[in-house]
Amino acid sequence: MAKIETAKIRNIALLGHGGCGKTSLAEAMLYITGGTDRLGKPNDGNTVCDYDPEEIKRGFSISASIAPVMWRDCKINVLDTPGYLDFVAEVKQALRVAGSAVILVDAKSGVEVGTELSWDYADEAGVPKTFFINKYDDGEADFDRVFSQLKEKFGASVCPVTVPVKTGDGIVLVDLISMKAYKFDQKGKPSEIPMTDALSSAAEAHKADFNDAIAMVSEEMMEKVLMEEEITREEAAAALHDGIVSGSIVPVYCGSSVTLAGVAELLNAAVDAFPKFTSKKEEKLADGSKTPIEENGKTAIFVFKTVADPFVGKMSFFKVMNGTLKKDAVLNNVSTGSTEKMAHIYTVKGKQQTEVDELACGDIGMIAKLANTNTNNTLREAGDAAYAPTVYPEGYMTQAIIPETAKDEGKISQSLARLVEEDQTLKYVTDPETKQMVITGLGDMHLAVLAAKLKSRYGVSIKLETPKIPYREKITKSVDIHARHKKQNGGSGQFGDVWIRFAPGEEPGLTFTVSVVGGVVPKNFNPAVEKGLLEGMQKGVAGFPMTFLAADLHDGSYHPVDSDEISFKTAAIMAYKMCLEQAGPVLMEPVGDLDITVPDSLVGDVMGDLNKRRGSIMGMDPASKKGYTVVHATAPKAELLDYPIALRAMSQGRGSFSFKVSDYAVVPGNIAQKIVEDYKKSQES
Repeated sequence: MAKIETAKIRNIALLGHGGCGKTSLAEAMLYITGGTDRLGKPNDGNTVCDYDPEEIKRGFSISASIAPVMWRDCKINVLDTPGYLDFVAEVKQALRVAGSAVILVDAKSGVEVGTELSWDYADEAGVPKTFFINKYDDGEADFDRVFSQLKEKFGASVCPVTVPVKTGDGIVLVDLISMKAYKFDQKGKPSEIPMTDALSSAAEAHKADFNDAIAMVSEEMMEKVLMEEEITREEAAAALHDGIVSGSIVPVYCGSSVTLAGVAELLNAAVDAFPKFTSKKEEKLADGSKTPIEENGKTAIFVFKTVADPFVGKMSFFKVMNGTLKKDAVLNNVSTGSTEKMAHIYTVKGKQQTEVDELACGDIGMIAKLANTNTNNTLREAGDAAYAPTVYPEGYMTQAIIPETAKDEGKISQSLARLVEEDQTLKYVTDPETKQMVITGLGDMHLAVLAAKLKSRYGVSIKLETPKIPYREKITKSVDIHARHKKQNGGSGQFGDVWIRFAPGEEPGLTFTVSVVGGVVPKNFNPAVEKGLLEGMQKGVAGFPMTFLAADLHDGSYHPVDSDEISFKTAAIMAYKMCLEQAGPVLMEPVGDLDITVPDSLVGDVMGDLNKRRGSIMGMDPASKKGYTVVHATAPKAELLDYPIALRAMSQGRGSFSFKVSDYAVVPGNIAQKIVEDYKKSQES
């Protein structure tokens, strides 16, 4: 296949609320352009973009996929993204390499939470936006109502370009640029029809919005609008292009991905008005600076996504950021310092791979088996500047991993490492205190899909459970303990005798001091005493590690023959156990700083919920996003295990939070008692 030139490449990301029809629109684009010979449906599990077994099983997208289509000699790389919040990392990856974002809106439901979040994601990525009001074939679809919602929510930059009108023959679209009306056949092909009074009336109701928007692009265009002069299609397309690039225009198109009405108009808009890669002239670097985009410069690519395929190996998806990438090129990975050979370059359509010899600046492709290249890496022919990475959200939904069998346990670490490499929002560790394997992600569905992928890809079966909390214990009283270990077996015996003064410590762990005088305990036994105390501190009364313990060895005695290190170590352990009985030990739990960002109207609900979770409100600040507040609080980790789910439900997905353990606090008595009882039961079983 011949190389497509940069000017003929468009990269568009499809965003929107779950169920608004993103995958169906990608399928419609493929069908209309001849990229597929049948129109797949997500519910039937036969679409090009949703090819993963989990996507087919669940009936919705869980990862971003690429569907290149050819339209009017232009290559449009369609990036279909998930609509569910657990998979927002895939959205951010797609936006990092997209030239524009098409935000789908359900013509019946109107503006939803996912619509607002998609706008925010595109804003953060600095990507121009377009709306496509989908599902206009629905009997309750209402363009005027949905358009009013869009304008009210997102401002005067929202500009109608096509206006739908329902007729007995289906959907008719009026193009506000040409003021012509079109109907569509079963394959989405438009044909012009005469303008009736009803069509003219529908168009005139929105023509002023269109004129107002394009008039803001340039003085020349404003003068034409004010003088009511004719604006050619080419002039309007150029004005839309400039307005989209600058963000002063957010065009609104309409149609149906099921009946295919309006899809061709959207494709035409992508060719005529959507920005190409070089429209912005510069690309962001990791250090915050910018570098010029040179179509004919030295080759540079940015890896925006990695997929761990058990058969193909690691698949690195990339965008050509500078120059032309040619087969067998040797590039330096400026992120890792390694050198990689581009032995085979592919374009990807869903799961279908097509090998190519070269890709132009701005195009998207895939290379398999790059051993030392990961997501967010930059590879260059020359130079060492790294492109700005995708910034991923922090995950706080943590669950413990329980292998089903010993065989599964042996394969977990390697299999998880591959999936964590693929998904930057997953974190996998073995908790050093609870000794549990724990995985952290963005939500319960996110982790459920991870478990399913482990099974389907690597044959590893796991269960996910609520993780243990790493409680600790400390004493609250000072006590002086005498412990003597004496043992005779007929031959050489054991003898260790210590007096240890225990007190609450000021430092984590053990603060061990020696104030013995007169040599009653030889110095060479002091390390054995300390070792015994450290060993004993692994478990307190409730079975959790002891911390903040000060112990002073101030007296004792020894036997010149029977005393040895084991004897004094044993005596120290005995003294520690006696300390637990007398020094008023209490249970400590991890607490941390919690920052919750929610709409102003939900602050009261959040504060009420925090009170139930034993949280303490520390203050509030206006958020950087208008209409939002950041609530600062402290709360126990034990009360926040389900908080990602609870906050999402409370805020309908609009809320976010961050949490970091900063200290340990005493567990209230009634709660501590239950924890101790549960521990004792577990020891008995």
